[in-house]
Amino acid sequence: MAKPTLIAGKIAAENRKARHEYSIQDTLEAGIILEGTEVKSLRLGRAQLAEAYAGPKEGELFLFNAYIPEYQAKTAFTHEVRRPRKLLVHKKEMRKLLGAITREGMTLVPLSIFFNDRGLAKVSLGLAKGRKLHDKRAAEKERDWSREKSRLMRDKG
Repeated sequence: MAKPTLIAGKIAAENRKARHEYSIQDTLEAGIILEGTEVKSLRLGRAQLAEAYAGPKEGELFLFNAYIPEYQAKTAFTHEVRRPRKLLVHKKEMRKLLGAITREGMTLVPLSIFFNDRGLAKVSLGLAKGRKLHDKRAAEKERDWSREKSRLMRDKG
């Protein structure tokens, strides 16, 4: 098996449903504390964020329910696949996020896990508000219309 190459900005996992289910108000980049086998597994791109969310635990920010499968090579040290993982954000940012979550009924949704240009794993978090069914339909209608409009403009001239 070939060794995975390090590519700057490589997305390891993406939550594609998040932008459909939620209206994203603000985004922020946070570091994530991982074990060695989790990093190797992320580099292979097999992680899933579909059911993951971020929230407070013991005064710190954690990523819950993110699925990072065990590394396939036979190693003595394996990790728990759905363990809570600590997120690294500045205290000022954390206070702002936690305030928005408690006061305004918003949610912290992980949008993607990626590797930055230095090879460090980062999580892109979105401060989001849940969409109702009619909001989802309106957003889809708007997206379809803008796509159709760009097609018409391209064909006309």
